[in-house]
Amino acid sequence: MNSSARRLLAGACQGLALSLLAASTAGAAEVVGKIGGTEVTATEVRAYVETLSASDQAALAKDPSLLSQVVRTYLARQAVLKEAQVKKFDQQPAVKAQLDRVRDEALTELYLQTVSRPPEGYPGDAEVKAAYEANRKSFDVPKQYQVAQIFVAAPRGDREAEERGKRKLDEVTRRLKQRADFAVVARELSEERESAQRGGEIGWLAEEQIVPGIRAAALGLGKGTVSEPVRLDDGWHVLKLLDTRAPTTRALAEVREALVGQLRAERARANRQAYLGKLLEQNPPAINELTLPKILAKAK
Repeated sequence: MNSSARRLLAGACQGLALSLLAASTAGAAEVVGKIGGTEVTATEVRAYVETLSASDQAALAKDPSLLSQVVRTYLARQAVLKEAQVKKFDQQPAVKAQLDRVRDEALTELYLQTVSRPPEGYPGDAEVKAAYEANRKSFDVPKQYQVAQIFVAAPRGDREAEERGKRKLDEVTRRLKQRADFAVVARELSEERESAQRGGEIGWLAEEQIVPGIRAAALGLGKGTVSEPVRLDDGWHVLKLLDTRAPTTRALAEVREALVGQLRAERARANRQAYLGKLLEQNPPAINELTLPKILAKAK
């Protein structure tokens, strides 16, 4: 679900969303939306939600108010479907043939997913722990640095901007030498507005996430100390190291859910390949290779 959709949902009705997500079996036939003469029930919407991507379903779980937009989308699709049916669009020969292919593909994929799905209890605790130990290095979190900055824009080659930037930088350094609070100076003078609102704080960064041009200056600071101005192509950066975190390894409890999902996906892929292999072994395919060039020639 993209950011523009989220903005449209700012005033979405949470009551509708919560009632849908919590609807009991008894209320499953309750009408939750209507477009033209078409009504949509909680059962239909729930079934539609199950067809959404995992990321969209996760977004709904995190913010149920987003379900209002899902209902709107579903209603719009129902309106399109009704119009297509009224015009008997599905009965056109070319469309019917395409629908048959789509149905066959969908049925094949759904069946493959069913026969490949790992058992509910997989993976067990021992298998999750073994996977964690085997991939422990991938869960390492490197040393992190909490950095703040005061940024003064002065693009190289723009003489006027450079002169203005130098004057402002002089004001920054003067105030810092007078022991002014770094966060206060950042809020008042830094031209990177997002971090300026937080007193210049950029956040926690691993070494490789720090811009190469200022990395050496940032890593060379002691906790609570301020760097000399660092000149980059976009302007001047004055840095302060707020804190550091020692390297660590994420605990099994933190990554268990992701590991379970990964192991189930891997097992499903293996099951699928095994099923297809056995099916082809039992039903060896026969292909008339001589006809293939003719098919390609017609396609052209």
